[in-house]
Formats: sequence, C-alpha cells, structure tokens
Amino acid sequence: MFSRRSRLVAFTCVLNDAIATTLAFLLAYLIRVWVGQRELLNLHAIYGLRTYLPILFAALVLFPCWGYVLGAYRQVELRRPRDLASDVVKMTILGLFSLLTGLFLSKGEYVSRSFLLVFAVVEFLLLAANRWLLMVGGTWFRTRPARRRHFVIVGTSAGAGELASLFEEGERFGLSLLAFVYTGDHQPIPPPGLRGTYSVLPRERLSELLHNHIVDEVVFAVDKEELLGLEPLMHQCEEEGVHMRVQLDFLPQGFSHVFVEYLSHVPLLTFASSPQNEFALFFKRVIDLVISAVALTLLSPLFLILAVLIKLTSPGRVFYRQTRCGLGGRKFTLLKFRSMVDNADEMLPHLEDLNEVDGPVFKMRNDPRCTTVGRSMRMFSLDELPQLWNVLRGDMSLVGPRPPLPHEVEQYQGWQRRRLRIRPGLTCLWALEGRSRLEFDRWVKLDLLYIDNWSMWLDFKILLKTIPAVLSGRGAH
Repeated sequence: MFSRRSRLVAFTCVLNDAIATTLAFLLAYLIRVWVGQRELLNLHAIYGLRTYLPILFAALVLFPCWGYVLGAYRQVELRRPRDLASDVVKMTILGLFSLLTGLFLSKGEYVSRSFLLVFAVVEFLLLAANRWLLMVGGTWFRTRPARRRHFVIVGTSAGAGELASLFEEGERFGLSLLAFVYTGDHQPIPPPGLRGTYSVLPRERLSELLHNHIVDEVVFAVDKEELLGLEPLMHQCEEEGVHMRVQLDFLPQGFSHVFVEYLSHVPLLTFASSPQNEFALFFKRVIDLVISAVALTLLSPLFLILAVLIKLTSPGRVFYRQTRCGLGGRKFTLLKFRSMVDNADEMLPHLEDLNEVDGPVFKMRNDPRCTTVGRSMRMFSLDELPQLWNVLRGDMSLVGPRPPLPHEVEQYQGWQRRRLRIRPGLTCLWALEGRSRLEFDRWVKLDLLYIDNWSMWLDFKILLKTIPAVLSGRGAH
C-alpha cells in the first residue's frame, strides 16, 4: 500500500472510530437509563444527557489520541486480525482509565460509574466491529475490477523485480501489474521469483500499451544513467496524464525519510534520518508541556525538602547549572540539584584517570566529589528533577537521548553525532538497560535505535518502564 493511500485509510479509521464512540456513548446512555428506570441491579436514574455531553467530548478526544499513541492508525490495512483486536482492547482500557482519572481530578462524582462500564463494553464491541468492517469491506471494495489500479514497470533490474513482488503482494489492495518495458537493445527475461507471467516489451511499444490497455501508473525502475535517456517516455506519460513514479535506488541509502517538499514553487527532494511527522512531534511537545507543568506543581514540596537538605549539609548553591548540547547541537543551560561539592568541576582533571567508562564521558562509581545527600539523590535520579523546567522551556523532552557536554560532542565520531538530531530527554532506552553501567557505544546505539523507531507509544512505554528502573536504583552512579 502506498503511503498516501495508507494515510487516507488511517484518517478514515479515525473518523469511523469517532462515529463508533458517539454511537457507543448514546447506546450506553440509553441502556443505563432503561436499567435505572426499572431499578434493576439496585441502580437508580442518572442525570440528563446534556450533563453527560462533556464526557462524550472528552471520549472523542481521548480514544483517538490513545489510538494514535498505540500506533493503531499506522498501516491499518497491513495489520493482522489479532493486532487489530489488541489495539481495540488497549484503546478501550486506556481510554476508560483516562476518563476515570479526569473525573477523579475534576471531582465528577455526578457521573455514573456503571454508565462508564457499559460505555466501555459497547465501545469495545463497536470499535472491534468497525475494524473488522474496515478490513473486510476495504479489501472487497479495492479489489473490484473498476477500482483496481494497473501498473507498468519500466526496467527489468533487481529493483524492478522487488517492485513487481510488492505489486503482487498488494493484489488484495487493488494493485495489478500489467507488463515490463525494457530499455536496452535486447529483450531480457522477466525478473525471477514472481508468481505471475508478464509481457516484456521494448520501450517503443509503451505508447501502444498505454492506448490499448488500462494503465493508471508507470513506474521507472532504472539507474540514473538510463533515466536521463527516458525523458521522451516521461513526456509521453505527462501528455497523456498517466501517473508516473521513479524508484530512487540510485540515491543515497540509509535515510529513513525521503520526501518532496516545496520551498515556494521550487520542489526539493528531502532526505532525513530523524522523525519528520510534524503532527506527531507537536503532540509529543504538548505531552511534554502538560506533564512537566503538572509534575513541577505536584513535586514542589519535594523540591523544597531537597533544597533545604542540600543547603544544610554542604556549602554552595542549591542548583547546579551546566551548558549542554540540545537539538542539532544548540547549547542550553541544564538545571540539576547540586549533588557534589561546590568546586566539583575544578577537581575533575585530577580524577580523569579513574574514569570507569569508555568514550567521551566521565563516570565513577564512588566519586569523591559527591556529597552524602547528593549520593542518595543520584541513586534515585532525584538530582535530575529540576530538568522538568528544561522540558517546560522546550530545551528538552521527557524522552530522548541524554544531552551531552560540548567537549564530549567534539570527540564524537560522525555516526555518533546523529543522536543530536532529536530533542534530548530525561530518559530513554539506555535507562532501561543499565543506566551508568552501559558502554558508550552501546549507549549511543540505543539512542539511534530510539530515533529510528520513534513513536508516541514507544515514549509511553519508556516512561512507564523508567519508573521501576529508577526506584530500584539499578545501574546508577
């Protein structure tokens, strides 16, 4: 399935989920009213529908948001039935939990808990039915003869063979391969490993193919030298309004995102190896803002206690400020509770020989510069809590690679610098595998693994797993 069509399916899925949620809410309300009127199960009447409408509006936001975080709308058409069922179960449980949390915080005692339970059950049933209809009905609709899209591949290379295999796999999505067109002087054999039998025609017969068959798209799968000589074929496709695509095998490899973007009227082919979904990144930023603001408010008594302990047990400032490198290498001032003596930076050159880790970082299990209170804070990462202010400011995120020092970045190898291409965070995959015990290369590879596989659901899982990892004090120096 092409990515643009996949996004359309995802949007359709979100819209269908919103409709299913509305129907589930109204049906659950009618069931609860009916039960209350007859006083079944010792349940009594509930408030009018207008009083419950804010719950509906909250559900219409929360359930799709959880679906997005879970990745339930990503390549829906390729997901297995059990994955779709798992998505629905998780969306229902997390959506209901979010509603209950919101009602608890807003003191919404007027909302019937039995109604919410009925709503969750009906929501699960309707979302499951929605997914099943989308999968079965969508496949039926796309494979109708009038809805199929027919392709011709120009080229017979290994890349053309790979495309042909993908078209064969996409038959259930309405994709149909008609023929190959070769560009050389001698007719080659079709690429091996294909299930179907396809004609292999010379380039001069492309016009005949376009006129005598239904051809929706022509895909050019040739190297860059051949591509320059195929300009007449491209012009012909353009004149006749036939959709064209070009396989980019000859362009630099290793970039996870390749797309065309316009600067005014100028098209630019763009390569990127970090997350580029602006909506997802905006959502990540909103989550950072909300959680950091709430955490700073709720933890303010703990901040006060730690500040008093630091001040009473060692001379010097409460907060330690340090220049770090953030997104793209931008420098910012990182905040921490001071866990070492006030002149710790001046003592560092005398301790370099005692460094217990490799790479351009310094870690020492029994660092003599740590204060008594500081050692306890570092064990449970309490000294890192002021960085919630950095998250609120936008210097950092809740989840992301740890921000390095400028002199550490100067010693990075080229491949290690890619960890700077996403906003740094309080925690990441390294926090789950060993924190300070990790070798530097492994640390960086985990950061790159996070960047390559980033999603809101991955952030959510990392945040949840970080809590027991920090409370256990495992791997902390």
